[in-house]
Amino acid sequence: MLRNIGAVTAAMGVVGASFGAIAVSAGQPAWVPVIMSLAVFAGGAQFATLDIVLGGGGAVAAVAAGLLLNARLLVYGLTVADVLALRRPARLLGSHLLADQAVAFAGAERDPVRRRAAYFVCGGALFVTWNVGTLLGALAGRAVGDAHALGLDAAEPMVLLALVLPALRETGPRRAALAGAAVALAVVPFLPNGVPVLLALLGLPAALWGVPAAGRNATPVRCAAPARAVPQPQRPPENPGNPGSPQAPHVPHVQISTDPSAGDLS
Repeated sequence: MLRNIGAVTAAMGVVGASFGAIAVSAGQPAWVPVIMSLAVFAGGAQFATLDIVLGGGGAVAAVAAGLLLNARLLVYGLTVADVLALRRPARLLGSHLLADQAVAFAGAERDPVRRRAAYFVCGGALFVTWNVGTLLGALAGRAVGDAHALGLDAAEPMVLLALVLPALRETGPRRAALAGAAVALAVVPFLPNGVPVLLALLGLPAALWGVPAAGRNATPVRCAAPARAVPQPQRPPENPGNPGSPQAPHVPHVQISTDPSAGDLS
């Protein structure tokens, strides 16, 4: 578990560095990405918000996009409710560490102690590497000058794509993603930056297209076979002479003669 957590957190540190470098090279002060990583701590939402702001979008569109991307954390919170069943300070800290990777590692454990340990170890390591990476990227962004020259701008769409790809294995989310992308691409030439991202939500109903009515493809419920009566051994009738004791079974009396003249019994 620790080895896997280390690999994941190291990769996210590199992504955090690209976030800091892109923000600073685009003209943002170095403290902006650093404070944002400390306060928000959500890679996909930070990249989406930065993209809208740098593209000239308004603050409302940027905040709305970040909130929509982080809406999944509501479900995550219910999933790890037992892990965060702590005192208020620890619960607040654990809520801030809520991330896809931490929830995934916690969900892989069945023991409550290991489940909580996996969540806090992964979440804490992610928080440290993400913020250290952002700081290093922000400092390097000043020296780089243009993050596009090194291809660091490619990290942004790749991160967003990596967040979406696992869900595209299912038909419903794949239809919704394709429909949303089509809507966004269609309105890009006519609307300001940030608005096409919000209008992409119009593709969500496509996830329900072709889904049969409730119960049409429901999993059949196997009913248990009716119970069969098991024959019980019958008690022999009671002895009339002694009602409390059962009557001995009747054994026919066979008289064996010792007279040789009686012949063979066979």
